[in-house]
Amino acid sequence: MNDDRALVLFSGGQDSTTCLAWALDLFEHVETVGFDYGQRHVVELDCRPNIRAKIEAEFPAWAPALGEDHLIDLKVMGQISDTALTKEIEIEMGENGLPTTFVPGRNLLFLTFAAAIAYRRGIKHIIGGMCETDFSGYPDCRDDTVKAMQVALNLGMDSRFVLHTPLMWIDKSDTWQLASDLGDDALVEIIIEDTHTCYVADRTNRHSWGYGCGTCPACELRRNGHENYRQRRVPLPAPDLV
Repeated sequence: MNDDRALVLFSGGQDSTTCLAWALDLFEHVETVGFDYGQRHVVELDCRPNIRAKIEAEFPAWAPALGEDHLIDLKVMGQISDTALTKEIEIEMGENGLPTTFVPGRNLLFLTFAAAIAYRRGIKHIIGGMCETDFSGYPDCRDDTVKAMQVALNLGMDSRFVLHTPLMWIDKSDTWQLASDLGDDALVEIIIEDTHTCYVADRTNRHSWGYGCGTCPACELRRNGHENYRQRRVPLPAPDLV
């Protein structure tokens, strides 16, 4: 286990791109891993190479740290899942109190496969964009879940992985602000132009906050967060001089 090496769960969305920047700012060597699980918004995977290339080109201080990318085929999840992210099902709240966009076991499998890669690559730190503050009710995004997974992975692989969730306790407006703090307007622009979060894979409508249908829960969360972030950045008017 190398303490200066990290692996980022990198989907091609806003949150994972912010986490990638966070890791590049902290660690000397950062690799990425994405998962094709038969998601409807598979277009997010197409965004990943462009994001990595732009970060490498526009942030020379981070470029030497950006290491290998891994793409894992987990389409079996689409075969066993009956969700709005893996099938043409309406996005709504289910009878069990969870949204139909919840894919059971998704983050648990992601972390397990990421740890298997990290084990082989001698990587100690694993970074994910799970968030309990602004999440959609997904139980596998909870802090307790991630901590339990860290214990299970370390016991099962006789290792000392550290799972990091830098977005766990911040909302979406804070995520925009974190990106700005890490990479200023250049990183915010990459997130707007090159990342994808929309559940229905709409890359035709460009909004001030990025591409998406504008109405799905992921778009609403991203739009509201961006609006709140922009309001923070508007300077207060100068007081009248008496």
